[in-house]
Amino acid sequence: MAGKYKHENYINRELSWLEFNERVLEEAFDKKNNPLFERLKFLSIVSSNLDEFFMVRVASLYDQVLAGFRKPDISGITPEEQVRKISARVHEMVEDQYDCYNKHLIRQLKMENINFLKPDDLDENQIEYVRNYYNRNIYPVITPMVVDQSRPFPLVLNKSLNIALMLENSEDKAEKIFGTVQVPSVLGRFIKLPSTDEFIYYILLEDVIKMFIDTLFTGHNVLTICCYRITRNADQSLDEEGAEDLLQAIEQFLKKRKWGRVIRLEVERDMNKNLLDILVKEFDVPAEGIYSIDGPLDITFLMKIGRMKFKDKLNYEAYVPQQSPDFFERDIFEIISEKDILVHHPFESFDPVIEMVQRASRDPGVLAIKQTLYRVSGKSPIVEALAQAAENGKQVTVLVELKARFDEENNILWAKRLEMAGCHVIYGLLGLKTHCKILLIVKREEEGIKRYVHMGTGNYNDVTAKLYTDMGLFTSNLYVGADISSIFNMLSGYSKPTKLYKVVIAPVDLRAKFIELINNEIKIAKEGKRARIITKLNSLVDEEIIDNLYDASCAGVEIDLIVRGICCLTPGIKDVSENIRVRSIVGRYLEHTRIYYFSNAGDELIYLSSADWMNRNLDGRVELLFPVENPKLQKRLLDILEVYLDDSVKARLMNSDGTYTRVSFKGDEQLNSQEYFTEEAVKKMNEVITENEEQLKNNAGPGAF
Repeated sequence: MAGKYKHENYINRELSWLEFNERVLEEAFDKKNNPLFERLKFLSIVSSNLDEFFMVRVASLYDQVLAGFRKPDISGITPEEQVRKISARVHEMVEDQYDCYNKHLIRQLKMENINFLKPDDLDENQIEYVRNYYNRNIYPVITPMVVDQSRPFPLVLNKSLNIALMLENSEDKAEKIFGTVQVPSVLGRFIKLPSTDEFIYYILLEDVIKMFIDTLFTGHNVLTICCYRITRNADQSLDEEGAEDLLQAIEQFLKKRKWGRVIRLEVERDMNKNLLDILVKEFDVPAEGIYSIDGPLDITFLMKIGRMKFKDKLNYEAYVPQQSPDFFERDIFEIISEKDILVHHPFESFDPVIEMVQRASRDPGVLAIKQTLYRVSGKSPIVEALAQAAENGKQVTVLVELKARFDEENNILWAKRLEMAGCHVIYGLLGLKTHCKILLIVKREEEGIKRYVHMGTGNYNDVTAKLYTDMGLFTSNLYVGADISSIFNMLSGYSKPTKLYKVVIAPVDLRAKFIELINNEIKIAKEGKRARIITKLNSLVDEEIIDNLYDASCAGVEIDLIVRGICCLTPGIKDVSENIRVRSIVGRYLEHTRIYYFSNAGDELIYLSSADWMNRNLDGRVELLFPVENPKLQKRLLDILEVYLDDSVKARLMNSDGTYTRVSFKGDEQLNSQEYFTEEAVKKMNEVITENEEQLKNNAGPGAF
């Protein structure tokens, strides 16, 4: 048994994640709803997702296998069995991925006169152009390496693209030498050949290097040549307790990543067996970790093509996030002091968040700014505003989470920049990632000190705010302000938060709060009243939460779960989860909002959160759950949830075997939730502009216009 329920009532986390990646892959195939260049992006995302999946999740499973750990997960599968099942599923997925690339996308690019050429396709003029390009740009950068008695096998970097070759000495043909060349990542992956406005031609960088590989190994004949790529374990543990300086410890930790164990080897399908044997032996790759690829390795380069502007029809129609009507031509602090404001990104602009920090940095009345930063953009206007605030004499405290995976280097740079500007920079709590998104501004006003707060479901990242769906709540509520002050005191010192009035934090009591809310719906259902739970989140993994949802279903609670990615709960099982429905929405924007709704016998409770229902969020991170109490905002959130539940274009329903099926649709009108929110944001902004123009006309009097 797994907890209160049988193993078969749960779905393995890793296999569930692969089903999510399958849904992303479906978007690459979907020519009906997605323009060609957008489909290229989806295929690129599949590749980058798999890279991280292997570096972190699969690597962790291999560590467990090597350590002899045989305990099954909640679905009853041991680490060794998981590795086998993952391998079978990913091999199948990669075949589908390259089927999409070779049989669909490349052919359709050609129909749009965008051509990726192979060396054999080039005419004499193109060959001469490539030769000159190679001599000027590529040859000075690349470094050929050979392996012999005096030269050991070189360090091959994680995720780097490389060319392996077997050489023979032109004078002594019995001598065979292994060589390798890293395809330089500092150069563009594809090269534009002489083209016209109508016909565009490209060639891949590795193909050009192969064409002129003999210039790197003079005096030797190239017997065979092929590309390869490795993925290393990047999930090595960090000993925080033994680190006197966390900043320095993480810098050293990042250097160790390049030595991680190789867990995946990708090779071109026609690679010579002897060449492959050398790589497998050198990297000690497990058999199931070898992937023979029918096409170019690492097709994340398709993202750059997808971002190009060639023909309007090849991309989604451009969309500029709309200003929130509440902030239209109003002082940001003035409007927040009047009422709570909810902003829905990317349909509504992230600019008010940036403006809030920028205004605070200049406002003479602002005494202090406190903020958590988990992931920020490369040229973050928020970080610059915080630095400016410190230089202007404000008391600025910033928690920069250095342990944000794969953003560590970026966050180290920002931490140093903020410290140089005079900010108090803290790095979070020992053993916990600080994942909550909070901003506190303390301002002196005529009536005294006032606190302004922003809390969000997503990062303070102005770039991803245009790509991810998230929610932000602005408030000057006295109780919320007191709560957030207490949380910052906890993060910056040793004080434990006193009783909080409104918000709930992990790992203190967030788990208990969620269970209390679920059990309250169970109690209501047992009283014969209608009970309902609706959640929108990224992942549902936590066993205790799942068991409580099963209990709720058995009690008659109606449960709708909108889970973008991993879902270990199985819906539709008789006498277990008959009242639970799970759907996933994968569309133009990455669904990232976390909303939790509980009907509460008519006195509805709605929360936003930085946390998913995962063990790490509830027990291993500092997370925030905050209520939305304004009736108008509550109605807006419930309406948003209902739109997601009515989506008939981008929604898939989860089956009891863990697979997903597109929502079956009957009728003429289809609903794409993300398009709906886009249209609504534009409509509301236009209404505000029209209303403002009417007021100006009325105030100006007759004849003014």
